[in-house]
Parts: sequence; structure tokens; C-alpha cells
Amino acid sequence: MGEEASGAPPELVREAEVSLLECKVCFERFGHLQQRRPRNLPCGHVVCLACLAALAHPRTLALECPFCRRACRACDTSDCLPVLHLLELLGSTLRAAPAGPCAARGASGELTCQHAFGGWGTLVNPTGLALCPKTGRVVVVHDGKRRVKIFDSGGGGAHQFAEKGDAEHDVKYPLDVAVTNDCHVVVTDAGDRSIKVFDFFGQVKLVVGEQFSLPWGVATTPQNQVLVTDAEAGALHLLEMDFTNGVLRRTEKLHAYLCNPRGVAVSGLTGVIAVLEHLWTPGTAGSNSRVKVFNPAMQLIGQVDSFGLNLFFPSRITASAVAFDHQGNVIIADTSGPAVLCLGKPEEFPALKPMVTHGLSHPVALAFSKENALLVLDTATHSVKVYKVDSGDGG
Repeated sequence: MGEEASGAPPELVREAEVSLLECKVCFERFGHLQQRRPRNLPCGHVVCLACLAALAHPRTLALECPFCRRACRACDTSDCLPVLHLLELLGSTLRAAPAGPCAARGASGELTCQHAFGGWGTLVNPTGLALCPKTGRVVVVHDGKRRVKIFDSGGGGAHQFAEKGDAEHDVKYPLDVAVTNDCHVVVTDAGDRSIKVFDFFGQVKLVVGEQFSLPWGVATTPQNQVLVTDAEAGALHLLEMDFTNGVLRRTEKLHAYLCNPRGVAVSGLTGVIAVLEHLWTPGTAGSNSRVKVFNPAMQLIGQVDSFGLNLFFPSRITASAVAFDHQGNVIIADTSGPAVLCLGKPEEFPALKPMVTHGLSHPVALAFSKENALLVLDTATHSVKVYKVDSGDGG
């Protein structure tokens, strides 16, 4: 068995380490020692014993699964024997592999995961991610008691605001977030179908409602304007605001014939706009996705859908987020993979190139830092994962 383990393919070892041998709550590798032993919850999800103890009520031992929220008790759990056996099988290979909280290592040309932050308890079912252009701070919207959480560039020093509640200025159900050039936080709220604007300290500056059926994706332009998709109305809106004084100057409907538009992104290099549509197909269990790219004058310059992508990629692709890198390439998150893929520049569609194919569970948002690190919001692990191009990859 030892010879088999030492000869295991490196790709299999990496996939096993991230997908099976890492606790998705604390990002630590499972082990045979007491605190890191993998424990089966009745719902089938697995966490380490240390996280199980932290989640359980100290007296009643009651807890909720951090992934599906099914209620159980700590005494109803048991050792996960398949994971323990896999640890033994791959033991020698795993000891030789590099360790870390985000141990995925990309194949040639892929990005390398540097670290992850957040996790269950810090983030709860996060939905949107943005970076502050001035400070580099990371802004996440999620389902916690305070809906907006801000981290420093290393993932620490978080502060939070935007209470969960029914008041006009409270955030009911955030879907996406963007940060303006002057550090104002813009949130799409599906709960009352509005746009809410806060300063970086959490003070409400403006609430824009009544004109949206279901505001979903949000992004800022190089001119500090705000783009918002309306998923139910099939529209893309441009909002011009005086953020300091909390005044909406004007709104403009840029496009009125989109199909369930969700994500939106703007290239800081060219001003090109990408919109992610979800195309429901009758008689199918899932949905197809389509990326449309417009120039600043809203002329269509490129598009590609799931069917077209599947001609170039061996597995089904369902895009869940769209972004631009600093070179003007269109980047998408794929929940079917799960993966992050580069589609190339709009005029090259589709020049498909995998960027991340290991270590993700359900990516829903993307952002690039000034240092060209890729941040991926993984809602299944309630975390932000930070990827960087290896020096040998030429990125």
C-alpha cells in the first residue's frame, strides 16, 4: 500500500487534499490526532472535531450543520472512516506535499492559492465581493447579523455594518456589492428591491428604490458611475450619484432586452462592459449562461454561451460571476467545474484558458487586486480564496 501511495498521481493527491482531506470550516487538514479527526454529521457533511466542539452548544451539544443547517447533536456524530482510511493510503505522499490553509496547487499555467480567510461564523452564505480601489480592502456581503464585512488586504482586521432588519436603511437580502473610487459601498438588496449606498464606516448615504424589479449585479465605471442589472426586468441601468451628499443625479437604462441578467463587470482598462445572463431552458433541470460584452457605447462586441464554451471545454460550464483582469481579459467563475476560466479579450472569444481548477466548491464572485491577485468568493466554504500567478508562469 505504501508503494501505491508514493506513486499516486500528483493531480489526484492535490484534489484529494483540498476536496476530501481539508475541513471546510477551519481550512486545516484532517488528521488522526484528536482535534483534527474527521467527524460525520448526520446530514453527511464532515468537519473536524475541533470545529464540531466549537459549533456545539456547551450544555445541550446541539448544533446546526454549517453547510446545510440541518440540526443535530454532537453525540450523533461519528468518525468519518473513509477519510481516515484515505489519510492512511495517501499518508506518505501528503507528508511530502506543501501544507497550508489553501493547499491547491494549479497545473502548469494555473494560479496558485496563497491563502484563504473568512470561514463559517465569520462569513455566512456570502454572495458578493468587491475591492476598495484606494485602500485595497476586501468588502463582502453575506447573510450575517451585519450584512457588510470589510477585511484588510491580508484577510484580517474586519469591521462590519449594515444591520439585518426591516428598517428602510437595513439590508434585507444582499446579492452583490461594489466600491466606488471614493470608497463608498454600493449594495443590491433583493429584500426590498433597492440599491443602498454606505460610506466606508457604515453610514447610510442613499437608498434608491421603486425603479427596480430585482436589482442583482452591481459594478462601478472608471468615471465613478454605478451599473446595476435588473434580473426580472431584463435591463441594465446606469446611475450617476453625488455620493458625498447622498444625491441621485440621474438614471439611464442602457439596455432593456437582456435575459435574466445577473453579474456585471467593467474593464478599468477599456471601459468595456460584460453582462452575465442566465438562460432557462424548458424541460431541463439547470440553466445555461451567456456572457455578453459591450463597448462603452453599448454596442455588442462579443458573446459566448454555455453551448459554445462546451465545444472547447470537456465539461459543462455554468458561469456564476464575471470580471475583467488588468489586461482586459474576461474572466468567469464556473460552478459546474467548479473552476475559474479566462475567456480572453472580447475580440478573441472564446479563447478558453483554465485559471483555477482545484480547491473550489461553489465560486460566486471574482475580483482582482492592484497586485493582480485573484480573489474568489466561495459560498460553499464561506470564504475568500486568494490566488496568485507563480513566478514561473509568466503572469
